[in-house]
Amino acid sequence: MSPNPGMLSQAELEQSVADGDIDTVIVAFCDMQGRLTGKRLSARLFVEDAAAHGAECCNYLLAVDVDNNTVDGYAISSWETGYGDMVMTPDFATLRLLPWLPGTALVMADLSWTDGTPVIQAPRSILNAQIDRLADRGLVPYAATELEFMVFDTGFRDAWAAGYRNLRPATDYNIDYAMLASTRMEPLLRDIRRGMEGAGMYCEGVKGECNLGQQEIGFRYDHARTTCDNHTIYKNGAKEIADQHGKSLTFMAKFDEREGNSCHIHISLRGEDGASVFADDGDPLGMSPMFRSFIAGQLATMRELTLFFAPNINSYKRFAEGSFAPTAIAWGIDNRTCPLRVVGHGAGMRMECRAPGGDVNQYLAVAALIAGGLHGIENELELPEPLEGNAYTSGAERLPTTLAEAAALFDGSKVARDAFGDEVVDHYLNNARVELDAFNAAVTDWERVRGFERL
Repeated sequence: MSPNPGMLSQAELEQSVADGDIDTVIVAFCDMQGRLTGKRLSARLFVEDAAAHGAECCNYLLAVDVDNNTVDGYAISSWETGYGDMVMTPDFATLRLLPWLPGTALVMADLSWTDGTPVIQAPRSILNAQIDRLADRGLVPYAATELEFMVFDTGFRDAWAAGYRNLRPATDYNIDYAMLASTRMEPLLRDIRRGMEGAGMYCEGVKGECNLGQQEIGFRYDHARTTCDNHTIYKNGAKEIADQHGKSLTFMAKFDEREGNSCHIHISLRGEDGASVFADDGDPLGMSPMFRSFIAGQLATMRELTLFFAPNINSYKRFAEGSFAPTAIAWGIDNRTCPLRVVGHGAGMRMECRAPGGDVNQYLAVAALIAGGLHGIENELELPEPLEGNAYTSGAERLPTTLAEAAALFDGSKVARDAFGDEVVDHYLNNARVELDAFNAAVTDWERVRGFERL
């Protein structure tokens, strides 16, 4: 049996298919927008055929906008190149049950071209490349993602039909750490938690947050790739389970003018033997020289790598003073006004990056954290003293305030181009341009309210 309940070995899958317990296998990957993408296969076909060589999908899946429209500007996919195939190769370490979908298993896949070369623009490939850079130094990354969302009593289809206006939130007031109002959502939240446990994840718990209907379900840290795979499955699964309850939920960074949805990312490095490399009992703050350089690298690169923390137009609405989302670039000891917060001690010492919102592509964000940290380590950057007090009013350098600014910084970043390669950088710059062009062409409700009669 698999040592982790919910996870399956290939042999266990084959037996469950033979017994008739599993009839569907989802082969999936994370797309540019952070969405679970792939296809459902007959379990019999998967066992007899696709398990050995993978399953094909069109290469435009890494070259579309949020509406899944094909768009121009991508080197890997176009009308001129004929929109050929990619191959989804199952990573059997990710094979698991999906308890909220009867008779269904899921496996995450790596993407390659039909000649077997990796699709380097795929989010999982980008993270894998940074994990390999750490491995060259004998280092292993561990991470946890704290993903917030807002629950509505309005179902997804009714919310769409209403243009997402006048939705009924699942609570009526601030429910940060509150029990009573959160209990109204407990049937849904419990099903999400139990579903994710049944899909092989280690769920730590759930707590209310500040906005109406806002919650955060936390999961135990794991290897960075495992955490990012689980994040993708959880984010998709939570929406599917909410739909089954006749409710909806959103992870968008800023749904309204109240608090946004964050995705704080905790990260640490260990040696190949599992030993902590961030802690040092002889240091006044308990921080090793490597940890200090790792954080110094984040400070040095945060502005130019923000595109991988805040990938959408809406992401930048969340960066508001006094909102617990960061605006200044600083680090502190257990200081929630800073985007870089050091917490824990000894083997549990780690850095929390508070810049990403709930809309983040977690593979890209963790890859950026590793790249920034390695920049600091390789150049032995010195860490300034921690900020004490309010980072919002500190006068520290600011995060980019728009997607256009972040894209321009990313475009000119030597660190990004050295770490990820020109092909990856140019691919995600085109994604940003597509979003900017679409937004600049749109006429919003805000414009109509301000301008219909009064201008």
